[in-house]
Amino acid sequence: MIYDRLRIAEANAVVFHIPTLRDPIERLWKRPGQRWVAWSMESDANNPRLADPEFMSNFELTMTYRRDSDVWVPYLKAGFVGLADGFVGPGPEAMLEPPRPKTEVAPAIYVASNPETLSGRDAYVRELMRYLEVDSYGSSLNNRTWPTDAGRATKLETLSRYKFTLAFENSFAEDYVTEKFFDAIVAGSVPVYLGAPNIADFAPGDRCFIDVAAFAGPRELATHLLELSHDETAYQEYLAWKSDGLRPEFLALLTRLEPHPLCRLARLLARP
Repeated sequence: MIYDRLRIAEANAVVFHIPTLRDPIERLWKRPGQRWVAWSMESDANNPRLADPEFMSNFELTMTYRRDSDVWVPYLKAGFVGLADGFVGPGPEAMLEPPRPKTEVAPAIYVASNPETLSGRDAYVRELMRYLEVDSYGSSLNNRTWPTDAGRATKLETLSRYKFTLAFENSFAEDYVTEKFFDAIVAGSVPVYLGAPNIADFAPGDRCFIDVAAFAGPRELATHLLELSHDETAYQEYLAWKSDGLRPEFLALLTRLEPHPLCRLARLLARP
């Protein structure tokens, strides 16, 4: 695989990262027989071109977080952020790590830095904070700081100290389940999830998360989280799955992620 744009004419296939594609697609020359691949890890809600039939007609193949893509690339073990960056996201072994003791006073943690979202997550959390103590480490609604920041390792260690993680996506889209959810799962903090309507399909274990959509609003959700935080037996039921193992349905999802997505793409391109 090459990254030199001056050699595009030599390639049998060209992968376009749609969120950062600035050139008008209709002005780009396509060699006869060459195949174009649309790649994106961002939701269709944030990138309307991904849902535009006319725009997408320029591409023969898709590589996205959506399960109906030609090459499915979710925020799991075989997902990747950059084509040269290798794997990101957790594998099954990391998800089954035993949870650590919950040592923070606040029941919940929130980590977000982008205030411009379609999900309205900051407004929801701001209202939730009226009824529930929430430690916010991101630049959005910030009230806590990282003592040191070693990247994802620091984030996971911090999440592990809280009973609940507010795993709120930046938009609502089918199959758009990001590291917001999976990082909490790995850390052993129960995800309180706002985002993909089909989040249950991505649950690695039975009763491993709390769906915000099941509550009438922030006040009702806060009441439920406070009840759980004061009832250790009820709370531990949300972590029991780590001992029971991964759901068969989730394991079936993982089988679709081997081998590496670029290898799966190469196999498709090798077909007539």
